[in-house]
Amino acid sequence: MFTDELRAAAAEVWEAQHAHPFVTGIGDGTLPADRFAHWVRQDHVFLVDYARLLALGAARAPDLRTMRRFADLTRAILGEEMELHRALAAELGITQADLDAEPAAPATAAYADFLLRTAALGDYAELAAALLPCMWGYAEVGERLAARGAPAHPQYAAWIATYADPGFAELAAWCRALVDDLAAGAGPALRSRMQDAFLTCSRHELAFWDMGWTLQRRET
Repeated sequence: MFTDELRAAAAEVWEAQHAHPFVTGIGDGTLPADRFAHWVRQDHVFLVDYARLLALGAARAPDLRTMRRFADLTRAILGEEMELHRALAAELGITQADLDAEPAAPATAAYADFLLRTAALGDYAELAAALLPCMWGYAEVGERLAARGAPAHPQYAAWIATYADPGFAELAAWCRALVDDLAAGAGPALRSRMQDAFLTCSRHELAFWDMGWTLQRRET
């Protein structure tokens, strides 16, 4: 399958994510709280633009079934996921006002800008390929961390459970199937652009973990 080829092409970057100290720190419960809180703030910033990406996916969908799925995902991000995010932030002492005022770190802005530019200007197949590393990557991280056993840290254990949930794995599988279907009807040039989008977003995912670990912030 085409997505297997994409995963193989990005293997070095994906394995670097699994070995990243931010990810391993969640897995064993040793991630410093200030780094996790910074990630939560920046992930909220990212989710706002991620919802815009999904809305563009709905607007550009080639059929009604896919349009509905993207619309449902957009509602889920803006509703349930952001509610869960706000609850997690509140546990860390982060208010809604704090989240709303958070400026995007350079890594966050670069990732969101690439996604939105691809969604608006690229082929629909490129949009799907750009979306996949986030969905599939978090499902894979959650699965691997869960297999090692839950850490004693309750927030990190809950974080792992969220992304190890079968429902999240199903979402990643749906996105993989969408990319495979689109690749089947694409010529070599478009498939190459799809791979470029997937690899670029995989690198942005790694940079996002690094942003959380290094406490990267926008320069003022």
